Amino acid sequence: MTYATDRIEALLDEGVRDKVYPGAVWAVGDAARVRASGTTGVLDPDDPGAEMLPDTVFDAASLTKILAVWASVGALWEDGVLDLDAPLGTFWDEVTGYPLGAVTARQLLTHTAGVPLRAQLKNLYGTDPQAIRNGVLHEALHRQPGEAVEYTDRAALILGYLAEHLSGRSLDQLSAERTWRPLGMDSTHFGPLPPHLTVRCAPTELDQDTDTHLKGTAHDFSARLLGGVCGIAGAFTVAADLTAFLRYMLDASTTPTEAGFGTEWTSHSLTIQTGGLQPERGLFWHPAPGTTHDQDVWVHYGFTGTGMWISPAKDRWAVLLTNKLYYTRDRQPLTDIRNCFRELAFA
Repeated sequence: MTYATDRIEALLDEGVRDKVYPGAVWAVGDAARVRASGTTGVLDPDDPGAEMLPDTVFDAASLTKILAVWASVGALWEDGVLDLDAPLGTFWDEVTGYPLGAVTARQLLTHTAGVPLRAQLKNLYGTDPQAIRNGVLHEALHRQPGEAVEYTDRAALILGYLAEHLSGRSLDQLSAERTWRPLGMDSTHFGPLPPHLTVRCAPTELDQDTDTHLKGTAHDFSARLLGGVCGIAGAFTVAADLTAFLRYMLDASTTPTEAGFGTEWTSHSLTIQTGGLQPERGLFWHPAPGTTHDQDVWVHYGFTGTGMWISPAKDRWAVLLTNKLYYTRDRQPLTDIRNCFRELAFA
């Protein structure tokens, strides 16, 4: 097994020069270990002496959906606590009698639940967390469940609430107890981060209220509105922790752990669950752009510039962490780099 390390480094260095992102941390490996890794660029363009380091902390953004929600739901499923195909209203009083009560956890995981696409929580429900919860759980559906694949952050928010309901723990507690701490993911936390982690954090977008770049506080406004902890976003992590997570996904049997989800949940999730509907989806994972599902490379991205890929068939995973949001919300330049990175990592 070989890796195009020189070509990966050249690709990511070019992204720094073109100001796609200030810096990046990357790694590629298999179930056994990290096979290649590196860094490029700076932590903060306002401090050119602060180089991007392997232990730089990144705002994971939507990777929270995998690290917290997907992993926690998997733990509950493997515990026999959650039936993915039971209507939520049959076991969750909070949604009984409301449209969401007819939806299943599997439909939420595949983005086929028909829940509203709107995510402007403050505009819709105000700023009180309970009012937001009531609004999200009781609102009418956008369309009939199972009718179409439509990505929406609400699916993760609802599943986070569901995991809390079934476990009797807050999402941050559940994630830490069942996944992060057992796997040794000691630098993965929901924000706002404490000072000793904030100093290692890559800044993201400019906050108009303070005229400073967000650092140690979630970029996602919904996460900030809900105190930093929700299913949509809010987690912070480092490359080494994602490495531990992905290695465990490839072969849980080789890692002594009390982590809640195992190989059965991973295998089930990394299969097409949307029938003939497009775009194809697994359970919160989807086939990497430019590949077909039979090529078996699965991906999940974060809006801040994070991403991770996994392929059980190739016994390989890859991580690319950037803070591209420091410069722009334009997705295309990073999309091009991500696609090239994936091709090199899984060649």
